[in-house]
Amino acid sequence: MTPTEDVEVEDDVSVFSEDLEFEEGSSYSGSHSSDGEQESNNENLELPGAELRIEGDFNRLVQNIRLADDSSAVGVLGKEWDLSIEEQEVEFRDDLRAASGIGKRRQKHLGRRPGVMLSQQVKALIGEGNQAYIDGKIQDSIRIMQEVIRIEPRATSAWSVLANCYHDLGQPQKALQLRIMGAHLHHDAEEWERLAKESRELGFNQQALYCYGKVHSLDQSNLNALWDRAALAKEIGDNRTARNSLLALLRRVPHDLAVLEELRPTLIELSDLSLCAELYEAALAHYSATFQVGHGINPETGQEVPGGGYGIMEILVLADLYNTMGDYEKAIRVIRSGCRWLQGRGSQKLWDSCEDDREYDETDWRTGNGRERELPPGKYPLDVNARHRLAIARIKNGDIEEGMAHATIVLGQEIVDYAPLFVEIADAYFDREMYAQARPIYEMLGQDAGTSSLHVLLQVATCYHMLGQLQDAAEVYETILSLDSSLNDVKMRLAGIYEVLHEPRKALDLVYQVIDSRKRRPRDAAASAHPAEGPSSSLFEESTAKKKSKVSKTGRLTLPQLHELERKKEEEVRRGYKLLRELWPKMLLPQGAEGQELAEREWLLEAEKLVDMFRETRNLFRTSRSNPFRGMLPKRAKQSAKTTEESEDEMASRLHLDIERVRLSHDRANESSKAAVDNFRSVTFDNWLRLFMQYAFLLTKRGEYELADEVLNHVLISNAYVDRQSQDTIRLALIACAIYAQRYPVVVEHCRKFIVIHQFNNEPLRMLCACLASGYRATDAFIASTLQKHLFREMRLYDAAVHNKEALKWNAIPRRWGMNKSGEADEGAEDEPNAEGVEGDEKNAAPQPPTKDDPVIYALYGHICLAGKSYQSTLFYLLHAYDYCPNDPMICLGLAIASMGRAMQRQSDNRHHLVAQAMAFLTRYRVLRQADVAEFDEVEYNFGRAFQQLGLHSLAVRHYERVLDIAERRMRINPDDVGFAREAAYNLSLIFVTTGANALAEDLYRHWLTL
Repeated sequence: MTPTEDVEVEDDVSVFSEDLEFEEGSSYSGSHSSDGEQESNNENLELPGAELRIEGDFNRLVQNIRLADDSSAVGVLGKEWDLSIEEQEVEFRDDLRAASGIGKRRQKHLGRRPGVMLSQQVKALIGEGNQAYIDGKIQDSIRIMQEVIRIEPRATSAWSVLANCYHDLGQPQKALQLRIMGAHLHHDAEEWERLAKESRELGFNQQALYCYGKVHSLDQSNLNALWDRAALAKEIGDNRTARNSLLALLRRVPHDLAVLEELRPTLIELSDLSLCAELYEAALAHYSATFQVGHGINPETGQEVPGGGYGIMEILVLADLYNTMGDYEKAIRVIRSGCRWLQGRGSQKLWDSCEDDREYDETDWRTGNGRERELPPGKYPLDVNARHRLAIARIKNGDIEEGMAHATIVLGQEIVDYAPLFVEIADAYFDREMYAQARPIYEMLGQDAGTSSLHVLLQVATCYHMLGQLQDAAEVYETILSLDSSLNDVKMRLAGIYEVLHEPRKALDLVYQVIDSRKRRPRDAAASAHPAEGPSSSLFEESTAKKKSKVSKTGRLTLPQLHELERKKEEEVRRGYKLLRELWPKMLLPQGAEGQELAEREWLLEAEKLVDMFRETRNLFRTSRSNPFRGMLPKRAKQSAKTTEESEDEMASRLHLDIERVRLSHDRANESSKAAVDNFRSVTFDNWLRLFMQYAFLLTKRGEYELADEVLNHVLISNAYVDRQSQDTIRLALIACAIYAQRYPVVVEHCRKFIVIHQFNNEPLRMLCACLASGYRATDAFIASTLQKHLFREMRLYDAAVHNKEALKWNAIPRRWGMNKSGEADEGAEDEPNAEGVEGDEKNAAPQPPTKDDPVIYALYGHICLAGKSYQSTLFYLLHAYDYCPNDPMICLGLAIASMGRAMQRQSDNRHHLVAQAMAFLTRYRVLRQADVAEFDEVEYNFGRAFQQLGLHSLAVRHYERVLDIAERRMRINPDDVGFAREAAYNLSLIFVTTGANALAEDLYRHWLTL
């Protein structure tokens, strides 16, 4: 294997993953002596702190080299990106402390070291590698520079040349990674910034963050790097990194409002409200001290603005933070003093001595309480948003009178303009359990469609409920359910009210609706929606579980009672199934027909009950698949006293069963099948299966594919459907639902099951091709690596069965032929054709291995390679298929496409030969295909497409025009049968446009490509 094959890099890797590895036993210092190592260590001590840490990162990267077991080639450097983001953040904060003068490390000398001393061997190799690169010998240069790096990883020029080599080879990601490795030795901030931008452009976000961190460590005056780092971190959702970068910016430009505006949502996401409030509080103190008159010049715009930029919005943000944190006293202080400062009254400290808010009273409502004699109301204006925050803080702080005074002024505004403020005031009253004050506000909001919401209506109903107006609360809940009937919480609240109002039937109906809806919900979704319910409930249910167990022992149903209960359930199933059969003809009516939608809904509700009943029956889902369903109450044989001889015979039978497990399991399956039943509660299992399939198809059609898939997969493991025919039927239904929902990976999964079960049978392979007929999603599933590997294993078994049958052995448990690892067939393998729990009839016997080569699987595997644009492999497997079946037109067409595609590749060594081969197979395809169809527009289209790819436009136009002529003749008989006309017209229009015949292309658009 050549070095270039060893150093391939995945396209989506955003960290260092070059396949360059050191040879075993070598270290990063190469052949340097101990004196050289001591000199290198002394030089490291002289580096500045940031550069020392960067080179430490480089050393850690080099020390992470893993050994390559490759004796035929020179060991190459195989590194992994071993620097976590957390470690980089610690380093980043260290740099910030160093920048602020705290915790600086002592350095002997701050000069930049000249570089590592290279041995003569390394210098000679570098010169040889440079010359190879200049001469255009890229692979030789790569090999030499890898050897240089193996000997001396700190050779800067080796990394640079190696990066240039990979850049010339069209591998920019690999080149970028190598340049980053070399940048650890340069200590150039501008280079790190370029590398960060390139990493960001390629989508390597974590790598870009690392590079931006290095920029700041080397050049702490580069604020743009911090901005870019913060923006990138916010873009990828890394809020902690964004916070650290923005805090670093804030240290460089203290109290900058733009930085605070960017930092605020990040801190809120991190729930660090205290730090956010602290920063805004410090900014308020700074601006109020700088602009004591309450206004100043904005440095960005040059205009005079309130607070010098720290205006009313910042005051409101700080007040909201304090209110959210529950620090209402600080929120009150910020609103009062902040608005006073913005009004130019910062020197009026006398208002701070007042415990109330008379400073901002609009009227003399305090007359008579004696406080006006101390200090009359100021009647200064206050922004309605600031007054709203003040009202919230007062109400939640317990100053109800002050809060209600402010709330009255806010509620006097237009409700449409200030609806959010109304809601928050009402919520504040609600939290204080002041339902009488909250209810009128909620009612005002609920009367307008523009201000009403589910939250408002629920709060209105709760206020009615808490005030004892149950009938009004029930009416509101009924209104909510009429708008959205899926709200189980509302149904339970309404059921509680109905119970209090002595309307148990209505309450019970609502409870049943909630139970049914929860049954329909997927189990995993229910678990994720209530993650804390499991542990909390287990703490309190042990005692109740014990009580229930005691009750069940004392109150256990007798056998006649069980029979009576089963009889009632059987009658319920019979009645429900009869209703389903009566509704089925109405469901088959055209969509939108009278009664069709109602019948479908009723059918689904009734079918859901029956399906849930079947799935909740434990006897139908036993752990042992070999035991069929014997009924809900199977009759037990009467046990008689056993003699000693009978006990001994029974023990001998058990021991014999252990020795000859497979054969006796076959006998046991036959005996158990005699006792098995073919129905469940008067409905046969075939009818149950038909019901499950119809139910799943309807759910899938209505957009509930997940539930349909869950039902069918659950039925698949039922003991009632262990036979092969039922299993195949259920899997076909699963495939049909997955195709409709475009879940093609699921389709491939079940098709693989068919291929495994029906070994050496071509029908599952044909079914796979039919299920993945067309479309991008289907193509992605078709070329999946898992399917490709699976088919490759099956193809090996086909080949071994035909050419080396001794290498096969029969595996009884999975019931498949497999490869014998020793290369010899197991003796007696065919004597055990049946696995445990599988019927031993002839149709379940071991399948006969093929006796001649099968072209189907080779053709299928070749077309997978063709879809993945691996033309060389396609030619190999399709030529095999052509040898086995030379008269198949599809194989000839695939060979033509693969030959044409290979001819267009750079690695092609004989393009003319491949083009001639493609045309030969295409001609063969035409001969074979024309014998099957009367109007062969398909053949003409494929010839036109081939000539178009070769650039022979005149020949391509001729064939495309023949396709259009055939289509016009067909449309005279059937206007909807256009064949390949639209595809041919589109390709023909491209030829006309590229050759300048725009008028002809426009005619094609109007005639064939217009809807």
